[in-house]
Amino acid sequence: MTLVKRNSENLFPSLFDNFTSRDWMDWNSSNFSDTNTTLPAVNVHENDQEFTIEVAAPGMKKDDFKINLDNNQLSVSSETKSETQSKDENYSRKEFSYQSFHRSFRLPIDVIDGDKISAKYNEGILYVHLPKKEEAKPKPSRVISIK
Repeated sequence: MTLVKRNSENLFPSLFDNFTSRDWMDWNSSNFSDTNTTLPAVNVHENDQEFTIEVAAPGMKKDDFKINLDNNQLSVSSETKSETQSKDENYSRKEFSYQSFHRSFRLPIDVIDGDKISAKYNEGILYVHLPKKEEAKPKPSRVISIK
């Protein structure tokens, strides 16, 4: 299967094409990992009611995440620290672990209802639900009478 980016000059581009063709994931300084590890994978799903961002972050707890919306900039970050100590006969070992990341998404103001954004963490995936504004949702077709 070949992925093809749609031409933005299509006669009827979908809302999803408009949303994803924008530079809403800023890869410059706002998406990073402090520990030289890879950023968690992200999926974006769309239906008629909302967009859902899925962040793959296994082994974390919901308290490890911080989600912030500032104007139209959605930020998802995490910071975890752990310390392991084991002692055997002649050996003593301490291991420290520190992981952090920060992902930012520029949201289209005219599409997303920022007051209704919600999130949940389940089985290693953080789900961020971005409800669409009523005016951005698809309207059912209707017959127009001629007078």
